[in-house]
Amino acid sequence: MDSREIDSSVRVRGARVHNLRDVDVDLPRNALVAFTGVSGSGKSSLAFGTLYAESQRRYLESVAPYARRLLNQVEAPDVDEVSGMPPTVALAQRRSTPSSRSTVGTVSALSNTLRLLMSREGDYPEGPARTGPGHYPAGTNRLYSDAFSPNTVEGACPRCHGQGVIHEATEESMVPDPSLSIREGAIASWPGAWQGKNLRDVVAALGYDIDRPWRELDAAEREWILFSDEQPVVTVHPEREAHRIHRPYQGTFSSARRLLLKAHAESKSDKTRAKAAEFLHTTVCPLCHGHRLKPESLAVTFAGYNIAELGELPLHELAEVLRPYTTGTGAVAVLTQDLTSRLDVLIELGLGYLGIDRESPTLSGGELQRLRLAGQLRSGLFGVVYVLDEPSAGLHPADTAALTTVLRRLEKSGNSVLLVEHDMDVVRHADWVIDVGPGAGVNGGRVLYSGEVAGLRAIPDSVTRRYLFDEVSREPRVPRVRSGTLELRGIEINNVRGVDVDLPLGVFTAVTGVSGAGKTTLLRAISAGAEADPVVNRVVEVDQAPIGRTPRSNLATYTGLFDTVRALFADTPAARARGYGIGRFSFNVAEGRCPTCQGEGYITVELLFLPSTYTPCPDCHGARYNPETLEITYRDTTIAGVLDMTVEQAEPFFADVSAVHRALHTLLDVGLGYLRLGQPATELSGGEAQRVKLATELQRTRRAGTLYLLDEPTTGLHPADTEVLLAQLDSLVDSGATVVVAEHDMIVVAQSDHVIDMGPDGGARGGRIVAEGTPKHVAAAPDSRTAPYLARVL
Repeated sequence: MDSREIDSSVRVRGARVHNLRDVDVDLPRNALVAFTGVSGSGKSSLAFGTLYAESQRRYLESVAPYARRLLNQVEAPDVDEVSGMPPTVALAQRRSTPSSRSTVGTVSALSNTLRLLMSREGDYPEGPARTGPGHYPAGTNRLYSDAFSPNTVEGACPRCHGQGVIHEATEESMVPDPSLSIREGAIASWPGAWQGKNLRDVVAALGYDIDRPWRELDAAEREWILFSDEQPVVTVHPEREAHRIHRPYQGTFSSARRLLLKAHAESKSDKTRAKAAEFLHTTVCPLCHGHRLKPESLAVTFAGYNIAELGELPLHELAEVLRPYTTGTGAVAVLTQDLTSRLDVLIELGLGYLGIDRESPTLSGGELQRLRLAGQLRSGLFGVVYVLDEPSAGLHPADTAALTTVLRRLEKSGNSVLLVEHDMDVVRHADWVIDVGPGAGVNGGRVLYSGEVAGLRAIPDSVTRRYLFDEVSREPRVPRVRSGTLELRGIEINNVRGVDVDLPLGVFTAVTGVSGAGKTTLLRAISAGAEADPVVNRVVEVDQAPIGRTPRSNLATYTGLFDTVRALFADTPAARARGYGIGRFSFNVAEGRCPTCQGEGYITVELLFLPSTYTPCPDCHGARYNPETLEITYRDTTIAGVLDMTVEQAEPFFADVSAVHRALHTLLDVGLGYLRLGQPATELSGGEAQRVKLATELQRTRRAGTLYLLDEPTTGLHPADTEVLLAQLDSLVDSGATVVVAEHDMIVVAQSDHVIDMGPDGGARGGRIVAEGTPKHVAAAPDSRTAPYLARVL
């Protein structure tokens, strides 16, 4: 390789991140590069875990040590050499901490410009704001841009503090059963355990009878206990368990409403806030009517709309409202030109159905990533490497061409674009492809091919090759006959208005349509309707939410097989001789776990000016258990050894233990044989988490009459993994269940028995059924945007 080739390429040598096996690979700069391979093959480990992580590490080395402490530093990847790597920007699908104050407008920076437009060029109640460039009528109290944000003191509605809703506590909500006394728990909104006892003791010390039924207390007494703003301090002489408390204490009283509102507003625990919400009545703010802004801000209009009304418009409609003002050279033209150019990119990326005020927690990972991608197109950066995680996720095939156009625009601006991608239509448009595999986990981790797309056809070990060059043949299927019908009438949710659905039972139904057409909304309506219908025995929603929030939750614990495994160890002669019970073999219980790392298997090392690093526990060396527990073996294997097994390795090991073997077999059936039994839940992708849940359902012996709902189950799946998933969904239907999926993958849609196509577009232009019937029937529908892509697969 000559110097010119070295200058124009990125070299990776000896990459060993996760399952990568000493990978050496060269990839070009200033090109569109796609990383392909089955789920778990090592694509993300190479693109994000190696290339992006090493680039970030080098950048942070140039930052002052003090400032470096304030940044979220990445761990140094296990790689021998990475050369020729420019600065990188990662656009992953991970969510930040959910907040209702984060919206499409704040993520895309549209809100800032829109607020400035309202401030400078809006029509104020006293008359038109502009009598000429920069001139306002005499007496006009012009508002600054902060006054148009609900997240500022200047703009927030004074009644609801910018929330748009009022949370009110009433006597009925806090005391659902007035026949109970305070001691018996009449005030249900009070916390339990010692906190509730303390509150009861304080109330008793204030002279109130806590043994009389609530309804028999005087109205003034009930009012004061529930709603008083006073916080008197009183000496408490505990009545219960007095033998354990030898002296009185000073207790502070807080009313039930005060405690409830504080817990709802200030608690950092989702569970605590949700519990508090159960005792509150939530209503739309009567002052701002849910718009979150003060009346003065809502009185200012532009093009006949106030800022809240503009925020509710779908982005494609907002662009048309603003476009007539883009001509000329004044401030209004400059601001509207900036807004419409940003909006056009978002519309091009298939996000035109969203509104500026749509809350970020309600967006999918793919939608968030495309919002951030639009921002990068406006940044004007040159010589940067963008690393994207499946940018086509959640996109209808009709929007894929626009995505590739946008990605190509980034590359033509002098940047490199690296994609971890499963959509073969996107991969075909790449300049270079790096195929990782051939399998997943320990069966993957090798670069099978690195070169131009056409060259992948000659790689026999590549699973991707078969799908990229349409070498997979599928037998046409005969649609199953429905066993019944779930009738839903007049569905009115979000943009779905007045829709009637006759959902066939006992078959496989695919709900299709462009992004924002109402697919997910229809699934929710089906779920709600099925819960109330006696024909459906059970409703199961199999989503991509994590199976656990901490590393202590893992594959073995979630599927339930670890309980049986621990029982096997507790039943060994050595364990019985020592009196070890089943709890001894849990790494969450003090008696069996390693005391140094508390059962984590690693410890965190703080390095002050360097990123914190994780190192195996010096005592248990990552095994999680103390030495005495590890002395107990089952078939010459410790409990730690079992957790370190992959599903594929454990299946023959537990072949004669039916409860464990059944769970392992179903995990293999959904293509998760490469995962370790002790793999932390936090390390699983959304697609892997969804398949773990599906495998758990497949363990059930009685599934007839069950309705399974899956929202885009193929997100994050390679086409080969999609085939595996399809086989499992078919097995559910064959056992008497009903399966409904909202899906963009035409391979899945073509294999369904019934299709409901929503549309024709997203947002207000969607929300109705465009076509319905067998895949062949829908493929011929003239008004369906799905039809031509489905016909291509059929």
